[in-house]
Amino acid sequence: MSSAPPSPTWDRLALHTADGERLEAIHVDGPEPVRDTVVVVAHGFTQSLERPGIRTIVAALARYAGVIAFDFRGHGRSTGQSTLGHREVLDLDAAVVAARRLGYRSVVTCGWSMGATVVLRHAALHGGVDAVISVSGPSRWYYRDTTPMRRVHWAIETRLGRLIARRALRTRISPVGWDPQAPPESPTEVVPLISPIPVLFVHGDRDHYFPIDHPQALYDAAREPKELWLVEGFGHAESAATPELLDRIGRHLPELLARGPER
Repeated sequence: MSSAPPSPTWDRLALHTADGERLEAIHVDGPEPVRDTVVVVAHGFTQSLERPGIRTIVAALARYAGVIAFDFRGHGRSTGQSTLGHREVLDLDAAVVAARRLGYRSVVTCGWSMGATVVLRHAALHGGVDAVISVSGPSRWYYRDTTPMRRVHWAIETRLGRLIARRALRTRISPVGWDPQAPPESPTEVVPLISPIPVLFVHGDRDHYFPIDHPQALYDAAREPKELWLVEGFGHAESAATPELLDRIGRHLPELLARGPER
């Protein structure tokens, strides 16, 4: 059984989005002296760089590649308010641009839960990456069929819920919400546009937020090159990620990149 990797040394970055937000971010060099591959980690709703789950993911993936991680708008020390995966594509794009400026040849985006929808939308609408990993993501918006998701919607849609999220979880949620007549593009709507960039879907059979019909719908909608890992015993996103799963993802990076267009 793999042991938890030691905490790497973080270099802090300041990212600036195209719409004026400032994001708290870190960069960790990988094991190789040449900056060949970097994984850009996009966290889930209410997560941040301060949370143990993100630190564990960064430390594990840094054994295989460089890592950039950041706080989405409205989370942790970043400015702004969370738009629940809508304008967050601009946050991810700022991190991808930073990765290129640092000299990385290959950029892999790895999103968790809310971040999983962001990496899909970013790859489809902005591009500029070499591979995508979507972990524990939903296939559609406004999903309320599980108790945890009903709680999430309460936190998003009520004044009291947003206040609790702000004070207890350091997550500042926009009270405006999405325009119901023009919501952001859904994951299944955009995922076919990602090809020929390779995409890997990772989902647990014990995910209590999104059952396995969600990754199956995403996989079915995607075009090649694509992969789907249904992981036995895995729950939801960062808090459930085991050292074994993170090692498996890290080891798989060269194979995933090799499935994409010639670089």
